Amino acid sequence: MITTKTSALLDAITQKRVMIVGDVMLDHYTFGAVSRISPEAPVPVVEVTNEQYLLGGAGNVARNIVALGARATIIGVAGADRDGEILSGLLNQSSIETALVQTERRRTTRKTRIIAQNQQIVRVDREHTGPLDHAVVGELLEIIREQAKQHDIIIVSDYGKGVVTMAIMDELRSIRDNSSGSLRILVDPKPQNYDLYHHVDILTPNTKEAGEGAGTPCIWPLGPAKVGRALFKRLACRDLLITLGAQGMALFEGPDKASHIPTYARKVFDVTGAGDTVIATLALAMAAGAPLLDAAVLANHAAGIVVGQVGAATPTREGLSVSLAETETQGATPLPE
Repeated sequence: MITTKTSALLDAITQKRVMIVGDVMLDHYTFGAVSRISPEAPVPVVEVTNEQYLLGGAGNVARNIVALGARATIIGVAGADRDGEILSGLLNQSSIETALVQTERRRTTRKTRIIAQNQQIVRVDREHTGPLDHAVVGELLEIIREQAKQHDIIIVSDYGKGVVTMAIMDELRSIRDNSSGSLRILVDPKPQNYDLYHHVDILTPNTKEAGEGAGTPCIWPLGPAKVGRALFKRLACRDLLITLGAQGMALFEGPDKASHIPTYARKVFDVTGAGDTVIATLALAMAAGAPLLDAAVLANHAAGIVVGQVGAATPTREGLSVSLAETETQGATPLPE
């Protein structure tokens, strides 16, 4: 149910600027048909009919920000290669402001998905995930210091490709702590990097990531509460939002106040990019001054829109308005313990 308050929030998010720091990737889709098995090995032969490039990783977070009518700046690393050129072109076409550090010692991350008869056959990853050169880290830190003052909120989109490091996180926390108090850091985490995220404002893991970070399974209905307490103890973050798939979301406003938000998705066709949509919408709503619960509910609606479409879809302001208008009031309830 859409209200004047919600309509005002949807208007307000279009005025916000979001800085995204993280791993930007190139998603490459190769579509084709299979009619025979190779005589060389027992594998299908794919006859290619079409190819497509899309923004992946942190780039998809930025796509979501722009799709909702706001402004996004992405800070990350790309190789000085053909994939990097394609990536830069896609960012420009999407009206995303970019501050990428290019390096000849690292290739642009590309994930190629080969799809036939609407089924993914194989994925081929081209990437370097080792530590960044000190010079590259230094350039990133300079860009972050310059860009942060021009933005309303910060998203860290960590896909474990090497951009998110302790030096980067320390700088972001320092910038936040020395700001007027309104700047906040949201993190979409990668389990191997949990120890980098101490004292951030909010984490948005899915059930698998949350369970790995807590060292215990995040199984509905009692798992999320236990996992949430463990993550607060480990990281001392301010708030926590665990996405639970078909079960919706578990929102922790501090370690002692936990709510369950049911899903608004009517049909689920593809969960690709849903986490990017959640953190993008949540950040915009928070930057616009929405209470955390309202921001999470809006993010839940946005996720419900994208999982009902095939591929890495993005929500729009108009789509959110329709989703809110079609949904009966359905408030959050206490999280089971």
